[in-house]
Amino acid sequence: MRIDSGVRGAHLDGMRIGVIGTGRIGTVHAHTLSRHRDVGSLILTDADGARAQELAQRLGETAAPGVDEIFRWGVDAVVITTAAPAHAELIGRAARSGLPVFCEKPIALDLPGTLQAIAEVEAAGTVLQMGFQRRFDPGYAGAREAVRSGRLGRLHTVRAVTGDREPPPAAYLAASGGLFRDTLIHDFDLLRWVTGREAVEVYATGSDAGPPASRAAGDVDTGAALLTLDDGTLATLTATRLNGAGYDVRMELAGERDQIVVGLGDRTPIASTEPTGPPAADAPWTGFVERFGPAYEAELGAFVEVVRGERANPCDGREALQALRIAEACELSRHAHRPVRLAEVPGAVEFAPAGPRL
Repeated sequence: MRIDSGVRGAHLDGMRIGVIGTGRIGTVHAHTLSRHRDVGSLILTDADGARAQELAQRLGETAAPGVDEIFRWGVDAVVITTAAPAHAELIGRAARSGLPVFCEKPIALDLPGTLQAIAEVEAAGTVLQMGFQRRFDPGYAGAREAVRSGRLGRLHTVRAVTGDREPPPAAYLAASGGLFRDTLIHDFDLLRWVTGREAVEVYATGSDAGPPASRAAGDVDTGAALLTLDDGTLATLTATRLNGAGYDVRMELAGERDQIVVGLGDRTPIASTEPTGPPAADAPWTGFVERFGPAYEAELGAFVEVVRGERANPCDGREALQALRIAEACELSRHAHRPVRLAEVPGAVEFAPAGPRL
């Protein structure tokens, strides 16, 4: 069944997709799209022209000198994987060109830029799918089903952990928007998506006691937030860029009937001190690309289906806006040293919470 999404039809011999940004995640997405059965060709571009050219040669695709050529040469859709400050402008340009867009988070580093980009997409009647890949991870999907089916009973506590093995380069930190907007925003999105509830209040804090790069960027390297959801569920979310044991992403959900965990397996970088506990992982996860490789592929597969009019958008700009509002509330709380109500953060929108089921 085709779904009328307002997106123009793709070429019958395989769609042509422009990929703007060929850094780490852009390279991953280009590899995925290049081998997708419904994608005929890619046009790649990057601020580093040599990097885009080298990737295009490896994949047998076309490199463009710049963004202008992506739009002038003609594509069916655009994938945006540039540095975060460029996202909003590129989303708006694609919308004005009538093109569906897949964009890595965030839409913008602030609420006004986010709202403006969403308004342009909605005015143009195009599609913006955001890159919250954890929604496509089987573990999180299973947690969502467990909560929605009532298996846990009344949910009362959620605990989420995100730990990067080491900090990204200083240049990335300076343009990232900070730990809450860059890292914990995934957990904010998953909290909404899994539970189907909205946050009403946050209390957040952070520490910059580690290497100087985070302090130099005006950021923290470790953060924690306590969220109260609209049904009274309490959620604690923590993140650090200094988890030397490996890349660690987990979510625990406790209800009156049962308790479950996402992300606990033989590669989880955690060791038990109990005599009969499981041993430390022999090959712990090293990073998000490795941990969520299948999820990245699945979300791009979904985007191709959206472009072809075969499914509804699984994660639109308004979903990303809600996650950003939580991050903004956390930053306000961190700086003001007080609880912050989500009602204090502008940009509230009226729509069904937590998006469609995958």
